Amino acid sequence: MTTELRRLRNYIGGEFKDAADGRTTEVVNPATGEAYATAPLSGQADVDAAMAAAAAAFPAWRDATPSERQKALLKIADAFEARADELVATESENTGKPLGLTASEELPPMVDQIRFFAGAARLLEGRSAGEYMEGMTSIVRREPVGVCAQVAPWNYPMMMAVWKFAPAIAAGNTVVLKPSDTTPASTILMAEIIGSILPKGVFNVVCGDRETGRAMVEHRTPAMASITGSVRAGMQVAESASKDVKRVHLELGGKAPVVVFEDADIAKAAEDIAVAGFFNAGQDCTAACRVLVHESIHDEFVAALAKNAADTKTGQPDDEDVLYGPLNNPNQLKQVAGFIERLPAHAKVEAGGHQVGEKGYFYAPTVVSGLKQDDEIIQNEVFGPVITVQSFTNEDQALAYANDVEFALASSVWTKDHGRAMRMSKNLDFGCVWINTHIPLVAEMPHGGYKKSGYGKDLSAYGFEDYTRIKHVMTSLDG
Repeated sequence: MTTELRRLRNYIGGEFKDAADGRTTEVVNPATGEAYATAPLSGQADVDAAMAAAAAAFPAWRDATPSERQKALLKIADAFEARADELVATESENTGKPLGLTASEELPPMVDQIRFFAGAARLLEGRSAGEYMEGMTSIVRREPVGVCAQVAPWNYPMMMAVWKFAPAIAAGNTVVLKPSDTTPASTILMAEIIGSILPKGVFNVVCGDRETGRAMVEHRTPAMASITGSVRAGMQVAESASKDVKRVHLELGGKAPVVVFEDADIAKAAEDIAVAGFFNAGQDCTAACRVLVHESIHDEFVAALAKNAADTKTGQPDDEDVLYGPLNNPNQLKQVAGFIERLPAHAKVEAGGHQVGEKGYFYAPTVVSGLKQDDEIIQNEVFGPVITVQSFTNEDQALAYANDVEFALASSVWTKDHGRAMRMSKNLDFGCVWINTHIPLVAEMPHGGYKKSGYGKDLSAYGFEDYTRIKHVMTSLDG
């Protein structure tokens, strides 16, 4: 008996549509490895239509008052809450994530973030008005940039979509958003909800693959391209956008150092770091994936971390005891397993290091010790439930090891010494430094990195301002 696959469709100009040429791709539930839906494989005609709809909607949305935009976003937040169970179920099928954790750890922050940007919509103002030249008054206008081409990743499909559309729409822009080809279902459901609230064309969703994303970024209509994804994808977007000098917003990879000093609470640090490293199967650019621990407590800490890994469970979405679900796709499973298979002889797998089960793309919580700074698994992003451990002798060496990677998104320091915590937070070359914790985010604070982790900020007033442009207006006082 063959189960009929659900049919997902693009959302363009207020209507759900198939790809113009009828092409589709299968969407697979990573917890089962089985297809459950088809989605459009959109081409140039679909991108053209979405861009035209967004461009047509922009003048009216740009001219809507901040209070009108705020009301719309607040309605979206309320609607997401009202349909929370449906959104969570769809996201779980999309990704294999545990239902309970998706409901408690993802849906509430998403709603809060939309409400934050609803408030930010009322703060769209310039910062100067005065006479800087005799007989002339200058004012500064802060305006929306226009149509925004946005590409969201597969690790947090719903939440990353919110990080994209909420600040853009709050600032008065219109959006063409492409979800990952492996996780389009929750974005299409959000489009259904949003479409009942926003004017037609303000929010559009185009499904597809890398070529679809490339067509969006290279299209002449968008004034800005924003992507959360791999470093390779970010470099390609930046290169494509440079051809017509588009503004670019990039949130890319990470390789977060977690520096544990000898005065840290070993049991608590090991427990918290395990959660921050294994949550979402380690498929998080801020994951606590690279532990640097003082040599005097190295063995004790490794034993504690390995025990936490052994006690951590992965499994099906409806299992209430699991911390995380499967990796997103078979290629990601192969990538994670490859890092472990290629470990150098001096490395030691303290826990995990293997696939779990025969159905779906599950990988065991893994801890690897005995590593050197130039090892592949230290320098490159694994993006899986793998935590590495290295030892250091002093603060200077810890800092040197921490900064000696190409990524610069997030980091953490674990110590009771306030002065040391402040020195480390000053000198760590990362966009976020947590002290005695790792991974909490709030809507009011910026998220974004340096180096190959990209540029631009998500969340906060800084993220909101990224979707605006500045205009100087000078007027003569003589009339």
